[in-house]
Amino acid sequence: MEAVNTPLSDVDSVEEDQTADAGGDPTLGQVLLAVEELWPESLAEDWDEVGLVVGRPSVPVTKVLFAVDPTLAVIDEAVEWGADLLITHHPLLLKGVNSVAATSAKGLAVHRLIEAGTGLLTVHTNGDSAVGGVSDVLADAFGLENVTPLTPASNGLPEEGIGRVGDLPDLETLGDFAARVFEMLPAVAGGVRVAGDKDGLVRRVAVCGGAGDSLFDAVRASNADVYVTADMRHHPASEAREGATNGRPYLIDVSHFASEWLWLPAAADALGNVLADQGYDVEIRVSGTNSDPWDFILTPGGD
Repeated sequence: MEAVNTPLSDVDSVEEDQTADAGGDPTLGQVLLAVEELWPESLAEDWDEVGLVVGRPSVPVTKVLFAVDPTLAVIDEAVEWGADLLITHHPLLLKGVNSVAATSAKGLAVHRLIEAGTGLLTVHTNGDSAVGGVSDVLADAFGLENVTPLTPASNGLPEEGIGRVGDLPDLETLGDFAARVFEMLPAVAGGVRVAGDKDGLVRRVAVCGGAGDSLFDAVRASNADVYVTADMRHHPASEAREGATNGRPYLIDVSHFASEWLWLPAAADALGNVLADQGYDVEIRVSGTNSDPWDFILTPGGD
């Protein structure tokens, strides 16, 4: 893919013109409007950094790649495919920086994107909270009914917020449900960890894609039998187990990457549908790069 070169003298006039002909290629600015329709920035948590990181709103977009993480391997995949825009769930620059020199991994990522003419857009906690977001996709994958947010959004619809809780159509044992969770998620080294009675019955399920051990108060208030989330730390998990009522909520700890990867195909379809409704035909693909940071795990074995 050739880099997009815009003479400095033309910047003002080009940036103001974000109009594309219907049926042609949308500009990055028009893709941003479609993204805002699906995952409004107003739904992002106060601490989060979402939105456009790299890119000119005036450039045309023909290829979009979705991924969980803006790692160098993912960026290489986007550039090699010829993507004009990379949309990732996790931010590249969540904390403030005073340099993007290519001597650091993040600086190198910024340089690689700019030099290739590939934009970078972050859809993080706004993608968690929105209807059809990360936790909604998990809830749908597990077959939950009567789904509501664990923590409703302060700036959104009643059905928007972080996490979801709902009911399985039928009672399942914790062991059987955990096995279903394992089978549905992408294969990663860490697998799935479970705390609770393997033969205990579960029906009400709370879920949160990504790190969710800060939501235990909401999980308990929801009367969930089991809570599925990622990155459970020792102390919050231990305290949740100690304070459990009749052993509940049981805990299922999954890979952070895997829990959020499930959203990518749904997000790609949603964006494609919005753009198609506007008369645009953009090629959208989900990254094939596994950005889970772990390579293998040692266990004592046994059943």
